[in-house]
Amino acid sequence: MFAGVLMMVLGIIDMLQGIVGIARNDVYAEIGDYVFEFDARTWGWIHLVIGLIVALVGAGILSGATWARAGGVALAALALIANFLWLPYQPVWAIISIAIAVFVIWALCADDTPRGGGAATA
Repeated sequence: MFAGVLMMVLGIIDMLQGIVGIARNDVYAEIGDYVFEFDARTWGWIHLVIGLIVALVGAGILSGATWARAGGVALAALALIANFLWLPYQPVWAIISIAIAVFVIWALCADDTPRGGGAATA
């Protein structure tokens, strides 16, 4: 449940970052000579799409979908990388998003709840 809730929070934060970047191109800091320099609208679309998918997978985790656990780890890693590349534009929000993604990966990988139809032993 922890990972699902955090994924939904991470997805919503990324979607809000994306909406701001799309709506106002001048909101985020201008970066000098940065290898991963994109227009704020481009970053906005990247965050909006990743955020939407992360939130949907978070909802899948909360509903108990078996596919959502592996998908959640992969998407949290993708969100972590995207926010690392986004770091020069909005350092505080990027670090918060990276921390949430790390907690999601930890929670999904540390969960030892038995999967499948097997009976649990006492």
